[in-house]
Amino acid sequence: MNQKWNDRYKNTEFAYGTAPNLFFKEWLPKFKPGSILMPADGEGRNGVFAAQLNWTVTSFDLSTEGQLKALKLAKDHKVNLEYIVGDLEELEFEKESFDAIGLIYAHFSAETKSKLHKKLNEYLKPGGIIIFEAFSKSHLHFKKANPKVGGPDAIADLFSKEEIQADFESYEILHLEEEEIILNEGQFHIGKGAVIRFVGRKV
Repeated sequence: MNQKWNDRYKNTEFAYGTAPNLFFKEWLPKFKPGSILMPADGEGRNGVFAAQLNWTVTSFDLSTEGQLKALKLAKDHKVNLEYIVGDLEELEFEKESFDAIGLIYAHFSAETKSKLHKKLNEYLKPGGIIIFEAFSKSHLHFKKANPKVGGPDAIADLFSKEEIQADFESYEILHLEEEEIILNEGQFHIGKGAVIRFVGRKV
């Protein structure tokens, strides 16, 4: 898996662009800046956006190539980004140490995704915010029609509203919808897709 993402990120062009995800861009400014954890932050477009809003950002991903580009993007925007190369199954952070978590297309495997969501929950302070966007189980037919829209190939690796409610059961739901959207993010998120969008506050 590390090699897949290194291969994707090693080119000069940013695989998913340099602009933040639109849902993340819409919601993050609604909250007072603090510390934010950005799992699967890739080339850093969302972490850098958060840093521009005065959040203290800790990003991580499997890819060293992603790290290099994220740190360059942060430098270009004159912000700081702590970026760790590692797997969430092996990484450890201090309990209840983050004010927010940004989960933007963080597609963990079907076998681990609920376990990892619950692990992330432990790192979020009470009252902390999760902002989540990822492909829904309805997305597969969009990908079959247009592979350029991206996303996992197995339905078990995709999300439902019910899964999100179960994984983040102790949350006040500020937003939870399945939506069909048009993606225009770099080379690998192009076209119509189906996503789950969730914003929750930890009770």
